[in-house]
Amino acid sequence: MFKIISSIVAGAILVLAVVAGTRYPGSWTVYLGFTVVANALLFSGFRRRALYFDTFIGLFLWLGFWLKLSVRIAFSSGQFREPTGAFDGSGGAFDEALIVSSCGLAAFIVASFVRERLFFYPDKPVPCSRSGLFHVYSTYRVPVIAIFIGAVIVVAGTNAWLGVYQRGMVSQTILPFGLNGAYKWLLQFGFASVSALIIRFELELNRRVTALALIPPLLESFLSNVSLLSRGMILNTFALAVGGGRWFSAQKIRIGLRQMLMVGASLGVFFLMSVLAVNYLRASSFNDSPVPVKNAATASVVATTPLFIDRWVGIEGVLAVASSDQLGWPVWREAWQERFDETQFSLYDRRFVSGHYASVPINTSRNHFVNLPGLVAFLYYPGSLMFLFGAALLAAWGAAGFEILTYHLCDRNWILCSLFAQVVAFRFASFGYVPAQSYLLFGSLLLNILALAAADKMIVWHRRHSGAPV
Repeated sequence: MFKIISSIVAGAILVLAVVAGTRYPGSWTVYLGFTVVANALLFSGFRRRALYFDTFIGLFLWLGFWLKLSVRIAFSSGQFREPTGAFDGSGGAFDEALIVSSCGLAAFIVASFVRERLFFYPDKPVPCSRSGLFHVYSTYRVPVIAIFIGAVIVVAGTNAWLGVYQRGMVSQTILPFGLNGAYKWLLQFGFASVSALIIRFELELNRRVTALALIPPLLESFLSNVSLLSRGMILNTFALAVGGGRWFSAQKIRIGLRQMLMVGASLGVFFLMSVLAVNYLRASSFNDSPVPVKNAATASVVATTPLFIDRWVGIEGVLAVASSDQLGWPVWREAWQERFDETQFSLYDRRFVSGHYASVPINTSRNHFVNLPGLVAFLYYPGSLMFLFGAALLAAWGAAGFEILTYHLCDRNWILCSLFAQVVAFRFASFGYVPAQSYLLFGSLLLNILALAAADKMIVWHRRHSGAPV
């Protein structure tokens, strides 16, 4: 089935590339080179020795760069919905942006093939029978699930009520003891990491997709993303599904058509409900007057239409940055000095897209919007292709190191590795706003990894000293 899907996708890519190539305003050789590099990055992420990071960064960058550009060239005369700053739409400007993009994307390909000489996943996953967390879960499955779902409901519900952390919104409540950060961590990937454990343990116990491996993770992702006013439910759930699917494949366990349809239908239903609910809630939150219920469906459809192509960060950032006359090391240093401020527009908005949001009436006491350049555009701030390639290479190796650390410390849990790799890859794809504070995300991920590893070791130690079998 994977080969069939790959063949269909490759055929569709070829057709779109031909249509876009004939309408591309610049040099067809530049577009051809960009097409080869972008699609090589995509497909190399699904090879045997690819890490999960390779899979997700290839997918995110392919969506944000090649697919978006090709669709816009083929069907919209090269017009983009997101701001592109000083970009004038000329063939030369397109060529320059595609050369920059190809350089950045190629760095991830090189980094991946160099890394595989040092580490890649084994042919078969290691059983988790010696895991302390697995013993607790297998003994107390129902109470663990009940506590997990209860915690998700409490945190998601209070976040929606208090407005502790929501996308595009200024925080309405500042909690003591840094609890705002705890809410952000739990709703973004903290709870999802528990879902990864549940799925892994259920697969180990049953060797198939059970209701407990499916419903609690989907419910968590749905509630968390609605609470965050985020339409990104697909991200964490897709990462969990990719990890689970690779586990099944490595174990040589066939997934029946009925199970595949059940998983696909469940994911589709939950995702559709989350997108529609979030679109309506965002429309109500971002307007001074509530949106009438009878207009909810229309508002949701209008907001959802561009989501599948235009909301992926990528080519617009490079078009804006490559066309700017402000490139150089001073703006690079200024970018690293940027600090989070819910009442201010971002450096990228001010410098490269002419204050796009500044021209839109926004209630800054309630809403906080920023455009994102993405990692490739951000690394081109100094205006050097050599620096872009080298920095992207180091970033890719850093992300690989993070995934390898997760693998070794968290009992070789492929599904957890997939989740955290997706979080890092998405951060890279949408990089550029207050970059110096990236330590908050990576620090939270590291603490999450260490907490799971410590809990597992403590349970194993307790079982060993209490005489229980380990």
